[in-house]
Amino acid sequence: MKKQSFTLRTIAQARIPLPFILFFLLLLCLAPFPLGFAAATRPNILIILADDMGYSDLGCYGGDIATPNLDGLAKNGLRFTQFYNTARCWPSRGALMTGYYAQQIRRDTVPGVASGGKGQRPAWAPLLTEFLKPLGYRAYHSGKWHIDGKPLQNGFDHSFEIGGGQNNYFKAGGNTDDEQPTAQTPDYYVTTVAADHAIRCLKEHAEKFRDRPFFQYLCFTAPHFPLHAPAADIARYRDAYRRGWNVIAAERHARMTQMGIVHHALPQMEREVGPPYPFPEDLLKLGPDEINRPLPWSELTDAQRDFQAVKMAIHAAMVDRMDKEIGRVLAQLRDMKVFDNTLILFASDNGASAEIMVRGDGHDQAAPMGSATTFLCLGPGWSSASNTPLRRHKTWVHEGGINTPLIVHWPAGIAARGELRHNPGHLIDIVPTLLEITGGKKPETIKGLAVPPAPGRSLWPAMKKDGTVTHDYFWWLHENNRAIRVGDWKLVAPAKGPWELYDLSRDRGESQNLAAQYPDKVRELEILWNKHTEETNKLALTNLPSKVPMQNPTPGASNNRKEKRP
Repeated sequence: MKKQSFTLRTIAQARIPLPFILFFLLLLCLAPFPLGFAAATRPNILIILADDMGYSDLGCYGGDIATPNLDGLAKNGLRFTQFYNTARCWPSRGALMTGYYAQQIRRDTVPGVASGGKGQRPAWAPLLTEFLKPLGYRAYHSGKWHIDGKPLQNGFDHSFEIGGGQNNYFKAGGNTDDEQPTAQTPDYYVTTVAADHAIRCLKEHAEKFRDRPFFQYLCFTAPHFPLHAPAADIARYRDAYRRGWNVIAAERHARMTQMGIVHHALPQMEREVGPPYPFPEDLLKLGPDEINRPLPWSELTDAQRDFQAVKMAIHAAMVDRMDKEIGRVLAQLRDMKVFDNTLILFASDNGASAEIMVRGDGHDQAAPMGSATTFLCLGPGWSSASNTPLRRHKTWVHEGGINTPLIVHWPAGIAARGELRHNPGHLIDIVPTLLEITGGKKPETIKGLAVPPAPGRSLWPAMKKDGTVTHDYFWWLHENNRAIRVGDWKLVAPAKGPWELYDLSRDRGESQNLAAQYPDKVRELEILWNKHTEETNKLALTNLPSKVPMQNPTPGASNNRKEKRP
């Protein structure tokens, strides 16, 4: 029997009353994109992820670095002011691409099972690509990966993967294009190469798959250490930071307050808090002008000030160059005439890093700073300024380690222009958001395994109106740094420290510890943190792969120095 298509003629033949027909058509016209299942109406998706970028580095978040392309997206889109990550590279990427907390899928440390950077996701936790494919999406990955498995085996049609090249922005070694080694060129710079690959994928899509939507996952390593940038880019900022991190932080805070992004006081830099991992031998390799504490700028020698100012100039150059490359990708979208119907999300995987170490080919003190034979890190002074006006750094779960800008741009789907969204959110919210917008759904079972409920919430309502999405809680654990947020209350503790309590409605800088004043609230939140930790560990231990070695007997324990990677 020939299947009959459902058309207006079909409706008429069924003798459905005219008022019901008109009402049905009105619903179709008013339905948002999630109900429009035709592929032509679904937006393209571009997720851009920076690496170790501070909360206030972008111009549109109060920064002093030239980022006109990202600023343009913010001007014609949305900026979320309380958007969270997991405080570290690989847990954030796992959370972003699956919608689960990293520990739930064994992508951060869980006691008693292989987990963390080498953890293997359960079969019930595929990546976003697997839910977009049935909707007709093509998927392209360009840049850093840091998820278990390979991109081409996880739903991506093409992939440029930054591997060993993460230790040197100027070298192609270890980087692959569709799992084939990439060629070294005289002007090789990995930020540009990642953008080149994304543009090639988009051009191919326009030529061969124009009738299908795409998902482009563009993951820069910038501005992650080592601090490497083209000399001309560094020169632009060489004198910009000689006033020091204290002045820069104060200026950024003032601009952010004026913009309405924050309204709390600027916390003091913690002069006794240095890098999360002490590598004293590496500090010696970097010379006498490197320092591993955020001392007041006035206490540094002239030579130390010069050295530190150039380090921040390189960091700024890396962010500046990333923005330029993003501009080229946006230009390609405009050339394809898909810019307005491409949902663009920009974020960072964690806050700026206080780490100081030497890897790869080592550090040549005689070479120009920022060149291929050097290995410099931002360090705690400039990391504090980059994370202004929040406290601490990458790996910690205080606000400075876990906050990221989130820029959302989609002219065809979001009417608001240049607005702020104070609605809290987290990377775990990205998958449910995109599934609602595209009309995608998770199956109840995958490979015969029940799919557990995911903790994230769709932010689509908040994109239309601020304050419309609520979470029961946000939960963090990384290397025994732990936190939970319920409403505006946040309970947080460093790895070897006691619980601290903050009212984030007044004190996102976490300057006024209220634990002694509200002991009942501390106990209440601690019980909740323990409850969610137990539930998370239990979920992580389900559906284990065969022959899983036991490791990491305590949360946050690390097997060796190699595990302390970005």
